[in-house]
Amino acid sequence: MPEDRPAVAVFRPADERIEAAVDLLDSLGAEAVPDPMLAVEPTDAVPRTDADYVVLTSKTGAELVAEAGWDAGSATVCAIGDPTAAALAGEGYHVDVVPAEFSSAGLVSELADAVDGARVEVARSDHGSAVLLEGFEDAGAYVHETVLYRLVRPPDAGVSVERAAAGTLDAALFTSSLTVEHFLEIAAERGEVDAARAGLGDAVVGAIGQPTRDTAEDAGVEVDLVPDRADFETLAHAVVADL
Repeated sequence: MPEDRPAVAVFRPADERIEAAVDLLDSLGAEAVPDPMLAVEPTDAVPRTDADYVVLTSKTGAELVAEAGWDAGSATVCAIGDPTAAALAGEGYHVDVVPAEFSSAGLVSELADAVDGARVEVARSDHGSAVLLEGFEDAGAYVHETVLYRLVRPPDAGVSVERAAAGTLDAALFTSSLTVEHFLEIAAERGEVDAARAGLGDAVVGAIGQPTRDTAEDAGVEVDLVPDRADFETLAHAVVADL
């Protein structure tokens, strides 16, 4: 690692998650470049109450169903990832299933033999992948999706684009496909797509999972690493260690 602290762009939402990310990177000897690329717009929808299985995919979703007073009843509650499970538990929900692989594909694989003929409710953002829906349908489940919130681009996002285009970014931590898309949208609006891509090409680019990597590389952004475990802390440690 260079003597100067490496500048690492982080795109977590502008709440305690970006604060925790900045603290983590600071503890690892890096200079965080906080650039929230996602903002949450709740829809005020709640999951159905007649499902056999209910799937929550994020901490945000867990908080929103709790705020709405959703009752899980006798449903089997499934959480993708420890942060989602911890948020649900913190709100008083019993979590029955957390897949060993923190991904949609991991949950589908874990439940594929159990959901034939069952009602599966998937409660998440408006940008969820088709993997959950199609996977459970292929396994014979009756699947319903409830959009709990929309993910939009904050109007003041873009400092990381400036840093990448200027060649002063050492690393970037993409935590969803949408963070990649919003980064490149901003670059296009500013006429800096080529410069921003070149800047990322000189940096260490980490993606939290394979779908995020695919989105980035389909858009011409080379990804240097995807951690074995799909969570932010693991991603941050892996990228900083590679600097």
